[in-house]
Amino acid sequence: MASEKSLAIVLRVVEFSETSCVVTLFSRDFGKIGVLAKGARRPKSPFEAALDLLAVCRIVFLRKSSDGLDLLTEAKLERRFRSASRDLGRLYCGYYLLELLRELTHQGDPHPDLFDLADHSLAAIDHGADLAPIVLWFEFAALRILGHAPRLDDCAECGGALPDLERIAFGQVAGGTLCQRCREGQRQIISVSREALCVLRKFNETSLEHGPPGLPDAVRGESRGLMQHYIAHLLGHRPRMHSYVATAAIRTAIRTGAVQVPGETSARGGGNSRPSSTP
Repeated sequence: MASEKSLAIVLRVVEFSETSCVVTLFSRDFGKIGVLAKGARRPKSPFEAALDLLAVCRIVFLRKSSDGLDLLTEAKLERRFRSASRDLGRLYCGYYLLELLRELTHQGDPHPDLFDLADHSLAAIDHGADLAPIVLWFEFAALRILGHAPRLDDCAECGGALPDLERIAFGQVAGGTLCQRCREGQRQIISVSREALCVLRKFNETSLEHGPPGLPDAVRGESRGLMQHYIAHLLGHRPRMHSYVATAAIRTAIRTGAVQVPGETSARGGGNSRPSSTP
C-alpha cells in the first residue's frame, strides 16, 4: 500500500467500533476520501483533536488497491473551527458547506481550487464575516468549479438576449435565465428581479482572489431563495441545512448590523431549533 500526504477538511466522522471511526475527508490532492481511523475514539487518541468536524488537518494515509476504506495513519491539526463553541449560526453555515462538499463531489475526484475555496470560506465564517455573502459566494464558486454554474447573462436555451423587463424568468431545468420565447412551456420557473440578477451576476463572476462582493439588504432574501431552489434541483433533494442557514444568516446580519430592520425579525424554517445530529 502506498503512503500519501495531503491537506484535508473533515467532512464527517462516524463511529465504527469501540475505538475506531470512519472519517470522510475532502483532501486538496485526492478529493473526497473515506478512511478508517484506528484508535480515534481512545482517551489518548493518536489523532487528538485533528478529526473534529470542520477542522483542517494534514493527513497521512495508506491507499487501498480495492474499493475498501483507506487507512489513516497520521492527522495533525492545522486549524480548528473555533466558532463551533460560541455561535450556532456560524456552525450551521459551516455544516452547510460540508454538506455541499459531500453532495456535489465524487469519491477520489480532486479539485484543488474547490479545496482552497472551502478552506478560505470556512476561515472567513469562523473569523466573523457576514454570513450571507460568504455562503452565496461559496455556492456560486463551487458550482462554477464543478461545471454547474447557472447561466445569467443571456438565455440558457437559445443564447439570445434577455428582455429588458423588471423581472426575468430563471429556469431550473434550463440552468439559467430565459428569454420570453424560450420561457413558454418551461417548468420550474423562478421570477427574479433585475436588481437581484445584477447582484447574482457579480457573485457568479467573482474569483477566489477577490472574495465575495457586497450583498444589498433588498435582495438578500431573493438571492438566497433562488440559490436554494437551484441547488435543490441539482441535487434532486433539499439540502438538510438549508433552513438553518437561512435563519442563521438573517440573525447574524441583524446582530452585527449588516442588515437594519425595525422591530423583531423572524425567518421561517429555522427558529431556535438545532439539527438533530451533525452532518
